[in-house]
Amino acid sequence: MFLGWLDATESKRFGVSLAKFFLERIPKAASKSDKDFARRVDEVLGKMASQITEFKQQQKLNAYKKAQLANEFKWALKDGGLPSDYADEITSWVTRRLG
Repeated sequence: MFLGWLDATESKRFGVSLAKFFLERIPKAASKSDKDFARRVDEVLGKMASQITEFKQQQKLNAYKKAQLANEFKWALKDGGLPSDYADEITSWVTRRLG
């Protein structure tokens, strides 16, 4: 039972896939002050919120699994070329959705 509590494999996998989803849809070179950029980000975040809700319904997430998911998400964004401050901002958004 305790080992299941520590098994964050699915959470980590989801964190990476969520980051890939974001990176595939948001151009890194776009200006963050552009209205089209903001609209596009809002659309993508809306879709991500749905994915997060669905994942939370399928998986029993504890604090450890949430932290692992967020960590994998953040590093996948940074590895994908997103600036550190923006990766932190998006990761905070995801963390709030995880509850």
